[in-house]
Amino acid sequence: MSGRLPAPDCHALADIRTGIDDIDQQVIRLLGERFGYVKAAARFKHDADAVRAPQRLQQMLAQRREWATQAGLSADVIEALYRQLVDYFIAEELRHWQGS
Repeated sequence: MSGRLPAPDCHALADIRTGIDDIDQQVIRLLGERFGYVKAAARFKHDADAVRAPQRLQQMLAQRREWATQAGLSADVIEALYRQLVDYFIAEELRHWQGS
């Protein structure tokens, strides 16, 4: 983490931008870590339907919506973001699974 100040303690736009950039960098690093888990999951799935796991997807999206609401965020926006993210990860997991 850089010299990020808590948002209420920022005294200039540069402080805000530093904080946002720092958080975005952490989010991207965590998405990379999440992708590692997605690839590892391919070892335990025996067909393409297991990779897609539509029931798990619906369950996961419902939980993310709940977390978004608890965090004061739009559940619809978070669901849309996760749908796009998961579509990408499923495509990559299928590619990884088929290559194994």
